[in-house]
Amino acid sequence: MVFILKAAASTIQGWENLASFSQRKKLTRSIYRKQRSTVTLVSMSSTPLQCVEKPSTVLQDIGIPIMVNGCTGKMGKAVIEAAGSAGLDVIPVSFSSAKESGKTVQVGGKKIQLSGPSERESILGSLFDKYPNLVVVDYTVPATVNDNADVYCRVGVPFVMGTTGGDRERLFKTVEDSKVYAVISPQMGKQVVAFLAAMEIMAEQFPGAFTGYSLEVMESHQASKLDTSGTAKAVIACFQKLGVSFGLDQIQQIRDPKQQIEMVGVPEEHLSGHAFHLYHLTSPDQTVSFEFQHNVCGRSIYAEGTVDAAIFLSKKVRSKAEKRIYDMIDVLREGNMR
Repeated sequence: MVFILKAAASTIQGWENLASFSQRKKLTRSIYRKQRSTVTLVSMSSTPLQCVEKPSTVLQDIGIPIMVNGCTGKMGKAVIEAAGSAGLDVIPVSFSSAKESGKTVQVGGKKIQLSGPSERESILGSLFDKYPNLVVVDYTVPATVNDNADVYCRVGVPFVMGTTGGDRERLFKTVEDSKVYAVISPQMGKQVVAFLAAMEIMAEQFPGAFTGYSLEVMESHQASKLDTSGTAKAVIACFQKLGVSFGLDQIQQIRDPKQQIEMVGVPEEHLSGHAFHLYHLTSPDQTVSFEFQHNVCGRSIYAEGTVDAAIFLSKKVRSKAEKRIYDMIDVLREGNMR
């Protein structure tokens, strides 16, 4: 039985050509000799034939004030553009590094004032007084995740944490103790989150189903991504519940642009913004294999999901919901996405 959501042929061939991925060619020959039974369970791509950004849809003005921290980064810029298209009110202030503090940058048709670490709390407090319905979006860097969250929680402003990395246990404890509303998710792409939800359901309902299977994981992102894919970590956690023994240090990270083009199959125009993931399971006797794949070119899928998360969070704050900490699965379950 095969369940396939078609991906670009060139992309799939690119993955197959990566011989260094635990001697894929040797493994393939061995499996065929043993009357191979292969099931491709999931193969997803944001672009079936070519990597094309999904056009934005302008909606009726929602008017939610949103502050995007890390606006000079590519994700920050993408979120500002998506927020403007959705009718959100982008506040012209953003947290940045000390060396950029005081500068004004043009992003998404807006002039945005950059503020350094020493000014964060006082500036955010003033903005929250002026915009009591403010929602903050964080796309900074892993090293500032916890410090920024500390500031958001002290001020009491709801926030969407799109930045991966940092001390996640400390992050959740900080938010829980402060009673601040937050959406925290390692993955903001709605369709990828749906896949993650399906993985979690399978892990919960069929623990140990893949006991004895070996796992190979590869993830390729733009060279500027400093940490390991949070999505890969979440999927691996599900496989571990399913009985697979696998350590995060076994993940094969691809950050070299030449390898990404020649071996992974990333289109050259998307080297600066992509997320390719491949998970390959093999039975103990190598007669059965399962493969899960999801590839994303560009950042629109994450930017649109982030805007949905900000709108979702604003509604939870206004309704004084009892639950305070959410993830993108909660956003999906709400069913009010654009």
